[in-house]
Amino acid sequence: MSTASTAGRVDSLHVYPVKGCHRVDVDSATLDPWGLVGDRRFLPVDETGKLVSQREVRALTGVRPALADGVLTLTAPGRDDLPDLDVATAARADVTASIWGTEFRASSCGDDADAWLSRAAGRELRLVWMDDPTRRPVLDAEWTRPGDVVSAADGYPLLLASTSSLAALNDWIAAESSPDEVVPMTRFRPNLVVSGFDAWAEDDWSGRRLRVGDTTLRVAGPCARCVMTTTDQESGERRREPLRTLARHRKVAQELLFAVNLLTDGPGTLRVGDPVEVLG
Repeated sequence: MSTASTAGRVDSLHVYPVKGCHRVDVDSATLDPWGLVGDRRFLPVDETGKLVSQREVRALTGVRPALADGVLTLTAPGRDDLPDLDVATAARADVTASIWGTEFRASSCGDDADAWLSRAAGRELRLVWMDDPTRRPVLDAEWTRPGDVVSAADGYPLLLASTSSLAALNDWIAAESSPDEVVPMTRFRPNLVVSGFDAWAEDDWSGRRLRVGDTTLRVAGPCARCVMTTTDQESGERRREPLRTLARHRKVAQELLFAVNLLTDGPGTLRVGDPVEVLG
């Protein structure tokens, strides 16, 4: 295997304080067992406690979170009728939330937060805080260890994507669809973006470990993509790509694959510019 496919660097890091809402770009991030500190600890739910994301409500792309000193601030640029909202993470009434049928206990963020988010989304929603992520185990048994847990991410603590793979995907889109349809990395909502690897090198990483700066991570396998990737993360506009092209070139066992899921392998800090090495 070539050097380019076994060593690279961290190009960018991203956290998503509220699941389904806008990202926050960071230069460094500390690892918790359930993912990056501050990542996907808040989530919108319906009246039954079931997760609501951009899959159902594209307007969530316009909700921009910031998290500092235990206080979440929500803004909605261009919405003068929605003043900035501060939400402290102090536990309130217990609620039952669910993601993909898995239930866990969470805390209500209160009536004001619910009303603000409902107006921003254009439908009735509640905002809840995952005050104890250890309540939600990672369910995949193949690469997990006892005690592996995840925040409100879909299934795994972290998602890694490669700039080379995105370039290859966009070459297909430009040639087979239209140059106007190429997509930015933000469509895939990764936590780590890496460069320096061959396109699709990550297909061979399942079950292996990555050394990233001063820590190691375990690769749990490829990520199956959904309609959320067709949503522009700035405007909320939805188009056909990249799913149409992924269906032509990256369909495996009825799943459309891009990026890989990661499990934490101990504490550490990730930084933009960190070297990334694929281990055995």
